Amino acid sequence: MGTKVSKTAIGAFVLGAIALLVATVLVLGAGKFFTTLHSYITYFDGSVKGLNVGSPVMFQGVKVGEVTDIGIIADQRTRTLHIPVLFDVEPAKFKGTTAKFQNDPAEIEKAVKQLGLRTQLQSLSFVTGQLMVALDFQPNTPAVYVGLDKKHIEIPSVPTPLEKLQKTLEDLPFKEIVENLNSAMQGINQLVRSVDARRTTKTIEAAIRDVQVLVKNLNDEIGPLASHIGDTSQSAQAALDETKVTMAAARGDIKDLVTTSRATLDSAQAALKQSEVTLQAYSADARLTTELNKTLRELSATSRSFRNLSDYLERHPESLLRGKAAAKGE
Repeated sequence: MGTKVSKTAIGAFVLGAIALLVATVLVLGAGKFFTTLHSYITYFDGSVKGLNVGSPVMFQGVKVGEVTDIGIIADQRTRTLHIPVLFDVEPAKFKGTTAKFQNDPAEIEKAVKQLGLRTQLQSLSFVTGQLMVALDFQPNTPAVYVGLDKKHIEIPSVPTPLEKLQKTLEDLPFKEIVENLNSAMQGINQLVRSVDARRTTKTIEAAIRDVQVLVKNLNDEIGPLASHIGDTSQSAQAALDETKVTMAAARGDIKDLVTTSRATLDSAQAALKQSEVTLQAYSADARLTTELNKTLRELSATSRSFRNLSDYLERHPESLLRGKAAAKGE
């Protein structure tokens, strides 16, 4: 007679097989079964609220790993608390790197020392407050190592902008600043009290009244002064017009005088020529000849002087009104 098969055992075997099959599908479907992962550690000094196991590790916006563990370590030497964060990085995400980088986790130390690779907490979502670990190159920041975990390679972290601001505020001597402000306010208060406000107000009012009186006096004087300037301008214009008329009349008289003088000179020259003809009929030694020669010379000099006068008046007609200009040095 054969052995009876238990239905319970068969059911348990089937359930176990199904569970194993589901687990295999999940592992292989996630793509982690044949994926190489490198583990690293970093330390944060501030709060990591919003960072959880499974939070992404991002490199310039690309997910390259995830957080695997978060803890707290008390440093007895410095009496400070540090928050170690373990995370895995998938080297296959970094295309074009060497085979050594893909297989050796220590190769990342070159990027830390030469390129300034650092970790930093950044916000993953402002709505939920979730955080992520960001990997990026920050060569201008110092590499600060904690060195409490010797099993994993450490990547130095840098504080967030909010932590930097908080650190700066903590370093400010608020007590001294407040004391200096109080001292300054007390000094200002004493200065204000020491000034006689009523006397100062009266002085300012008196100065304003003086200015108003001065402006009024200026207004009273400007009217007559402007009228006097207008009358003077009109008188000067009338004198100028009269001078123009006088000069025009003088020019006409001078032209007539010059014309008459030229006619007289022409007559005198004709008389001289006639006299020369007459004198040629007498002897050069006769008394009449001598007198006539003397008279002719005087008449010739007078003619030259009159011609010079005529030329001068023609060039300077204004001398009839002003007189002859004085020579330089007189």
